[in-house]
Formats: sequence, structure tokens, C-alpha cells
Amino acid sequence: MIRSSLAPLAALAALTAIGTSPASAQSACGPREQLVKILADQYKEDPVGIGLSQPGQVLEVFASSNGSWTMVMTMPDGKACMIAAGDNWEMVTKVKGNPV
Repeated sequence: MIRSSLAPLAALAALTAIGTSPASAQSACGPREQLVKILADQYKEDPVGIGLSQPGQVLEVFASSNGSWTMVMTMPDGKACMIAAGDNWEMVTKVKGNPV
């Protein structure tokens, strides 16, 4: 089940969509600091993974102890967008030397 309320992220998206095209208004984007604060305060999600995507773009996964998770893409200018969210996050530890 997708998290029950994305209202704070939708509000952030609405605030940052002023002066942008309708297509970009569809995503929840804003300054990274604000998005991270909302994830921590509202959903108790903290960073659990990070990686580089396109040049200068950073992909982060935030997760909570109750299993909710959010993927965030941050651009070089500091703008961050929520690109996916869900439930039942589970940390997987790869055993060294095990191909699976």
C-alpha cells in the first residue's frame, strides 16, 4: 500500500510549480533541504542508500523503521524530486563472495 498521505509533498510541489510548465508541476520537487526535512518529520525516513545517476545527479533512498520508503533525485542546482515511494522496505546485505 502506498503511503496514505502525500499531502506535505504535494504542497511542496504546488509551491515550487509556480512559473513552471504543467508537466513539471506533476512531480513533487523543491529544494533538497525542504524535501529531506519533510521526509524526516512527517514519515520518519532517513537516508539508507545513495548513488550517482546522470552526471551531477544523485539518487537517494530514504526509509523508515516501519517500512515506508522514498526515492529522491537531486539535480546539480540543489532541486530534488521525489521519483518513487512505497512500503515494506527491507535492507538486504550481500554476503561477500556470494553471487546472489
